Amino acid sequence: MDLKKVIKEVVEHSGGQENLRSVVHCATRLRLELNDEKKYNKEKLEDIEGVKGVFFNNGQLQLIFGSGLVQQVYAAYNEVFKGAASNSEEDSSETVKKTKGNPLQRFVKMLSDIFVPIIPAIVAGGLLMGINNVLTAKDLFYTGKSVIEANPGIAGLADMVNVFANAPFVFLPVLIGFSATKRFGGNPYLGAALAMLMVHPDVMNFYTFGKLDPSTNQLLAPALDIVNQSGQAVEGLQRVTTLGYWDVFGFKIAKVGYQGTVLPILAAAWLLATIEKFLRRVTPSWLDNLTTPLVSLFVTGFVTFAWMGPVLREAGTLLGQGLQWLYMQGGFVGAGIFGLFYAPIVITGLHQSFSAIETQLLAATGLTFIFPIASMSNVAQGAAVLAVLVFSKNTKMKSISSASGISALLGITEPAMFGVNLRLRYPFYGAIAGSAVGSAWIGLNKVFASALGAAGLPGFLSIPANHWSTFGIGLALSFIVSFSVTAYFFKTKKELVNAS
Repeated sequence: MDLKKVIKEVVEHSGGQENLRSVVHCATRLRLELNDEKKYNKEKLEDIEGVKGVFFNNGQLQLIFGSGLVQQVYAAYNEVFKGAASNSEEDSSETVKKTKGNPLQRFVKMLSDIFVPIIPAIVAGGLLMGINNVLTAKDLFYTGKSVIEANPGIAGLADMVNVFANAPFVFLPVLIGFSATKRFGGNPYLGAALAMLMVHPDVMNFYTFGKLDPSTNQLLAPALDIVNQSGQAVEGLQRVTTLGYWDVFGFKIAKVGYQGTVLPILAAAWLLATIEKFLRRVTPSWLDNLTTPLVSLFVTGFVTFAWMGPVLREAGTLLGQGLQWLYMQGGFVGAGIFGLFYAPIVITGLHQSFSAIETQLLAATGLTFIFPIASMSNVAQGAAVLAVLVFSKNTKMKSISSASGISALLGITEPAMFGVNLRLRYPFYGAIAGSAVGSAWIGLNKVFASALGAAGLPGFLSIPANHWSTFGIGLALSFIVSFSVTAYFFKTKKELVNAS
């Protein structure tokens, strides 16, 4: 594939270089913001080699190339056009101002811009956490023992894996602080420094110690956290520790951190960027570099610890617990409905907000139900595409289906969904039916994920080992129903066989 030719055709059929306001990419899509949204030619773009789908959403023209290839195409764009329309740190604030769409679309795009760049770190941590689950689960490979207990020589390696897995989540505010502050038009390094304040070792880890007892101003540790003289856990006991304070002119501010939280650092990053941009406008240039970072960081840090942070930390905890309650109480009906609408949600782009919700769920409860349902949906999309591969007689469609079907089973669904299923319409119906059935099954059996990762067949690594069989049955149901319904449509809708 001639990547330079591909990107030249992309630019040409998008209205030319002068029509491109910005060019960025995510895991699978090249995203173009256009000055004139009427100047792109969808049919011509779909015929470009390597393009698996084209659609317009959230004010962006999005071309699906697939994982790996999209990075190469983006690199070719920067080489050919010298990154002329690529977003940079300097023009990020202007990009924020020019974002189009209704308030919900702008909010989802904001979350997408913040979380998409840090997803690789979260996924890496999640997969490592899954490996740790495999090593520590009893009865998985050895009766009555875990892999570590049966092989003491790898205990050190397992401990390393556990530390590596937890790092992206413990210091999650640092990742979000950098990305969010950049998105809001501030200095991302100040955002990272702000997040470091929030997870500093000198402030107490809220999730390690649990809930505050307001009557005694003590933090209670989880049960089973005390050991007796023989080194065994004593059930039902809780360690207590006196809560530390900063005393500022009689105003006491709790020294409690924000490890693993999402909402507090998002709000703090916005406040930091807002203060910084204001100060840079009003501060004399000879004083700007000295006072602006100092005032921005101190004021934001003070407000975060004194008021904004505690409120949003508790709100995030309640949000996570509330969503888990809905999943538990809604049972197979609620899960099935969520599974049915998961793919349509992906079409709207609203799924980009799930990264924030899932990280908050994991921080608050250690579990998430969204990941298993996403796995059901992804496998169902892949199964529908593989049915197209089997029953379609269109050569181009079969070529797209072979690669995109496997990609969907492994967790990347955009090429399958937009390049095949939505284009042919009926396979998409089969996919959402399969997703609904698989999701209903895991909802009935209360399957959760304890980590994030690739939602699909590799999802086993993120599921506690004692739920592997139930999760596997759910994936099988999603695949079989989706494939069967799509095959039925091919038998009853003859126009599908040669459609492209």
